[in-house]
Amino acid sequence: MKTKSILLSLAVVASLFVGCGKQPASNTAPKTETKTEAKTDATTTASIVDNADALTKALSKEGTWIVATLNDVTLDKEIVVEGEFHDKNDASKAIYRKLAPYTQDDDHKVLERFTVTVPKMTVKSENFKVQAGIVKGDIYVEAKGFTLTKDATIDGNIYYASEDLQKTAKVEGKVTGKQELKK
Repeated sequence: MKTKSILLSLAVVASLFVGCGKQPASNTAPKTETKTEAKTDATTTASIVDNADALTKALSKEGTWIVATLNDVTLDKEIVVEGEFHDKNDASKAIYRKLAPYTQDDDHKVLERFTVTVPKMTVKSENFKVQAGIVKGDIYVEAKGFTLTKDATIDGNIYYASEDLQKTAKVEGKVTGKQELKK
């Protein structure tokens, strides 16, 4: 059953990004891949992770704009979310970053929710969103626009580096601990 769920999740995510990334047909000959293109390709798709090392790398400044987990992930050290990313890696779109600890079907209905357990998560990426899953641990917000969607939970505290950062946060989900300033 778990294998079917993982395969279904991978198929759903792959079809989502294939559909979202469709480009108009071109009459020009295909270009050969270069180092620059390879770097761009690495950040246009989601990182689908199932372990602590992959999650840490995906949320780093060399990571991707969206990170989805396939199961519960436990880290024994701090994770830092950093780097500037745009929605679907399109520079004309808003700065955006998302942690998605869940799987979904073709209609975007959440199938399974997962827990990311971490002693401390420091958010340095602007407009970082946690959606539909659980982060167990304390969140330290050091960037504007932190979002916790109504279907997500922080099982811990949220600390803001400044009042301005707290004002730009949109916390609709459940927070089991405190939300306060901590410089």
